[in-house]
Amino acid sequence: MQDTLTKKIFDVEEVRKDFPILSREVEGKPLVYLDNAATSQKPQSVINAISDYYSNYNANIHRGVYSISIKASEAYENAKIKVKEFINASNEREIIFTRGTTEAINLIAYSYGLENVNEGDEIIISEMEHHANIVPWQVLCEKKKAALKVIPVNDSGELLIDEYKKLLSDKTKIVAIGHISNSLGTINPVKEIIRLAKEKSKDIAVVVDGAQAIHHTKVDVRDMGADFYVFSSHKMYGPMGIGVLYGRSELLEAMPPYQTGGDMISTVSFKGTTYNDIPMKFEAGTPNVEGAVGLTAAIDYINAIGFDDIHKQEAELLEYATAQLKEINGLKIIGTAKEKTGVISFVVEGLNALDIGIMLDTNGVAVRTGQHCTEPLMERFSIPGTVRASFAFYNSKEEIDVFVNALKKAIEILK
Repeated sequence: MQDTLTKKIFDVEEVRKDFPILSREVEGKPLVYLDNAATSQKPQSVINAISDYYSNYNANIHRGVYSISIKASEAYENAKIKVKEFINASNEREIIFTRGTTEAINLIAYSYGLENVNEGDEIIISEMEHHANIVPWQVLCEKKKAALKVIPVNDSGELLIDEYKKLLSDKTKIVAIGHISNSLGTINPVKEIIRLAKEKSKDIAVVVDGAQAIHHTKVDVRDMGADFYVFSSHKMYGPMGIGVLYGRSELLEAMPPYQTGGDMISTVSFKGTTYNDIPMKFEAGTPNVEGAVGLTAAIDYINAIGFDDIHKQEAELLEYATAQLKEINGLKIIGTAKEKTGVISFVVEGLNALDIGIMLDTNGVAVRTGQHCTEPLMERFSIPGTVRASFAFYNSKEEIDVFVNALKKAIEILK
């Protein structure tokens, strides 16, 4: 394995050597992995960290007085410090580990939402949200007889901020917005969205879904002004099964538990139960220590590469791929925002997205097809779904060439 953690100059071919899966073949052809918005591949350093945990200090944490339990406990708690520094939270007490972004949003909707949203209140989301940032708020609105308001998008896939301003009212209690669209790649002006909400009322809670942003851009939750920011490890080169909920401490302290049992307990008797302090109050059951160890290694890896090089490489890939796809007759890109990250969704006139995806796989090219858990957004563009190619810094222009050539062949065969 290449020692990426000591690299100074970005070299995509050297970086690719850090990811074992990128050297494999599919259908006898080199894997071209362009489904990074669904999940990222893992560098050897992350795989090694997880293997080392299970090989050398696997133990349940916090209550063990023996050495490997103490080491595992330290690794878990150090992961929170690592995350705190990565997103510039004020304190590691503001970092809650969840199963992923979806559970984090559900936790907020249940714990904060049920306590603070009442009949007649309003929650604002956008037309481009992932289902995980729609359905929890729908359920909350149904339970509390509140109203769900939706920020529309324009034909380029950008939020209509003037319409958002009109939606903000004295009834608004929560604004929940995606930092980056998983379907379109649109980078939303979250800092402005938060500012406008707080100008209307400092009591409006703003939830930012950062699942598609945390690995593409440097996140500073304090500068952003977010009340809650959520993301998943597996999108950022870490393991599946663990995510992060950042919340301002004063909000978390006032919220009731989401689940009960395990370390979220302080004292238990048949007369009653008292709860632990944050963040443990929200971490019921056996913690995902493996996930925390892997997430720590993933953050170290991202920091070693650096967001400047990540952004430069991904921007070049986006520009290069977009230019080539625009030359294909009958192909239409869905989502052409001015501020965009490495995601290209497209349709081809007369062809089914699924058929294109299957044909691309026969050439070793992995893309995502369908609605991408954004069915309302697909309805907005009057399409059943798209083919989505999404890039990471370990992708190369040579892979884009393979993808485009395979796509042209697929279109020729299918038509």
